[in-house]
Amino acid sequence: MSLAMELRTSGGTLGYDRTGDPAGPLVVLSPGFGDLRSTYAGLAAALAAAGCDVVTADLRGHGGSSVGWPGYSVDAVAGDLLALLHAHGGRGVLVGNSYSGSAAVRAAAREPGAVAGLVLSGAFVRDQAGSPVQRVLVRLFSRTVPGRWLWTTAAWPSLFRSRPADFAARRAELRTNLARPGGYEALRRMTTPEGNHAGTEPLLGAVRAPALVVMGTRDPDFPDPAAEARFTADALGGDAQVLLVDGAGHYPHTEAVDAVAPAVADFVRAVSAADRGGA
Repeated sequence: MSLAMELRTSGGTLGYDRTGDPAGPLVVLSPGFGDLRSTYAGLAAALAAAGCDVVTADLRGHGGSSVGWPGYSVDAVAGDLLALLHAHGGRGVLVGNSYSGSAAVRAAAREPGAVAGLVLSGAFVRDQAGSPVQRVLVRLFSRTVPGRWLWTTAAWPSLFRSRPADFAARRAELRTNLARPGGYEALRRMTTPEGNHAGTEPLLGAVRAPALVVMGTRDPDFPDPAAEARFTADALGGDAQVLLVDGAGHYPHTEAVDAVAPAVADFVRAVSAADRGGA
């Protein structure tokens, strides 16, 4: 059974679901900007069935989280991830997609005692130059009009290489989220220099937590997705393995959940066993 919950922080309220076994290993899942926690519906269900304590949160300013936060930087989101860990036992595995992957790395560097492991799905760990079209889109996203329309009509759909069965319902959910008063502000600001990833790359070597780097081989956000995955794994200071998901785009945890979920569950079990062995 999934419970909808809220965590109040000094800057606002984070909305999240909690499911699975509260006595199991804690896993906190966080989506990319402009997306919602429903992106993890299949993965969260699989991890809960595997005996994990699963927390699936909306980013600040998104979905069930409040709007009007003082900041939307990667560092700020890292603080939210740590707050969720502390609220549910203090130590667990962070699963971050895209923007949240960068935040998960920073959280692990900031508080290594809280982050037992990292799962980085289509994660940004450094700034990307982007194609000319991507750079134009980023500039347009800085404006509510036409950015809000462009995100749900062109940009977000283009990041998939195979659309999940609930694609239409999820796009409608995104449109409703962005249309609420203040609902576009988080996405808008995360596409400005406030949301850059320049501070993440220098921290990679200091992160000793084990990691699973998940990357779709057709992720359009990277010129060479496989090379980006290998860069991330090699740059991290701890043991890191790569899972390349053939044919998937920017959301491999959604597009190929049947392939990704068992690998993530096995990774969490291994991290949990290592933690118990070191206790």
